[in-house]
Amino acid sequence: MNSPRRNLKGCAGLLLLLGLGACSDATQQQQAVTVDYAANAAKWVQELQPSTLSEAEQLAELAWFTQAAEPFRGMQINVVSEALTTHEYESTTLAQAFYEITGIQVTHDLIQEGDVIEKLQTQMQSGENVYDAYVNDSDLIGTHARYGYVVPLSDFMAGEGADVTSPTLDLEDFIGISFTTGPDGKIYQLPDQQFANLYWFRYDWFSDPELKAQFESIYGYELGVPVNWSAYEDIAEFFSVHVKEIDGQRVYGHMDYGKKDPSLGWRFTDAWLSMAGAGDAGIPNGLPVDEWGIRVEDCRPVGSSVTRGGAANGPAAVYALRKYIDWLQRFAPPEAGGMTFSEAGPVPAQGHIAQQIFWYTTFTADMIAEGLAVVNADGTPKWRMAPSPHGPYWSEGMKLGYQDTGSWTLLKSTPLERRKAAWLYAQFVTAKSVSLKKTIVGLTPIRNSDLNSQAMTDLAPKLGGLVEFYRSPARTLWTPTGTNVPDYPKLSQLWWANVANAVSGEVTPQAAMDALAEQQDRVLERLERHGVLGECGPQLNELRDAEYWLQQPGAPKPQLENEKPPGETVPYEELIKVWAADAAA
Repeated sequence: MNSPRRNLKGCAGLLLLLGLGACSDATQQQQAVTVDYAANAAKWVQELQPSTLSEAEQLAELAWFTQAAEPFRGMQINVVSEALTTHEYESTTLAQAFYEITGIQVTHDLIQEGDVIEKLQTQMQSGENVYDAYVNDSDLIGTHARYGYVVPLSDFMAGEGADVTSPTLDLEDFIGISFTTGPDGKIYQLPDQQFANLYWFRYDWFSDPELKAQFESIYGYELGVPVNWSAYEDIAEFFSVHVKEIDGQRVYGHMDYGKKDPSLGWRFTDAWLSMAGAGDAGIPNGLPVDEWGIRVEDCRPVGSSVTRGGAANGPAAVYALRKYIDWLQRFAPPEAGGMTFSEAGPVPAQGHIAQQIFWYTTFTADMIAEGLAVVNADGTPKWRMAPSPHGPYWSEGMKLGYQDTGSWTLLKSTPLERRKAAWLYAQFVTAKSVSLKKTIVGLTPIRNSDLNSQAMTDLAPKLGGLVEFYRSPARTLWTPTGTNVPDYPKLSQLWWANVANAVSGEVTPQAAMDALAEQQDRVLERLERHGVLGECGPQLNELRDAEYWLQQPGAPKPQLENEKPPGETVPYEELIKVWAADAAA
């Protein structure tokens, strides 16, 4: 590892950091610019607090960026990400810090997630350099590892990018690095932000003695965090049908969205089927059948339909879609069915929603603002987050939910010098000097060291369980889309239209999932025919009778005689104790 002293540029930088005497006049003149960069770094260290590093360690790390950036000084680069609070902080604050510390100017564009994928596809297909780097969801790891458009970071860091790879990067500190690792064992993307979809509920209502007594009198067990979908459904019915009003306000036991929109697809590809139990055991994703219902054998996708060994239209998947529609129609506010993801996200903060089974922790920052109906006068939340309940087809060893991992992605079509400069920026906004402050701003943690810091311990009481969840080993059950999906852009666009047809009542849930599975198989068949995905490209199984596959171990699973077993809940306080004990162990 390079020492911090050697990483400073020349005499003036060294003497500034060490507080020693002056250089010769000639040397001082030559190094004047470096002195300015070092002074800028010292200024920015004050903004980048708190940090898991000491100020001296921060200065040393930032001094490395100053030195490594020298060949690219004066360059202007362009990067892009979706519009999240974390990325807004990067675009407005960290891009400026990077410029003042390195001399490289960054235009960090913020656009919608679908537009990010569109720009990425355009660059991959045209070979033209649209952006120098992308913050692209790790959901595309199966795509990136097969197509050959993306630079494997493992190769880049050891080869062409070795001179611009930080000695303090510490990849093992990233909690999502397994999500950005391909089936070949290579790292393709660098995590920049993460958030999970968890269960959200009104802790104050669930703790109310009268409501607890009323629930137990009706359902025969205690009101608490639901462990299974049966309990979630009972709680949804309780608040929507039996309670109806709290403090004169109409309340609902469930919140979701159902508008025919691309975001309806994310609602399902983001692990809804795995929560029900449609896939196989396996972390980070089910093998051989994942949460999209795609079966893989020897890294080759072989089918989505039950007749090819897949599970996209199996009994568990159909059950999952049926429950989604049923709960949306019976227990959510009437307007929810006409909402998109972004429109529905802020609704629980309005104070009339009792629980939400599928709530993204990226909304945490919007849930703790002063004056909200869901925040106490002392700034603590009236709500909590907890593990999502699982459906009746789920079993131990399966993933339990989705975790978004927006990650820096470099394309081979980007000229090497621009790629190197962009790689410096990607490392800067994820560096230990920066990451804890960025985590506190956006609440999308990426490093173990940040999660275990005193600053996060101090902040935990205001975050409703976020810190406890991420410190617990339980977080490993929440994972992004995995390597079974060979072409995320092509396959993901099939979901929302088919789900919408079932929501509208145009087709049954079974017919919708049959259509989805067939369409996915047609895409896999085309990819197989074109033969562009190499040794891990699709190779479809021959069609067999569905009963053959339903009788095999694992997914696809035969229909259960009873899809609503007894409801099961756990007190939130007990859950937190388990998390704490697991984290300590």
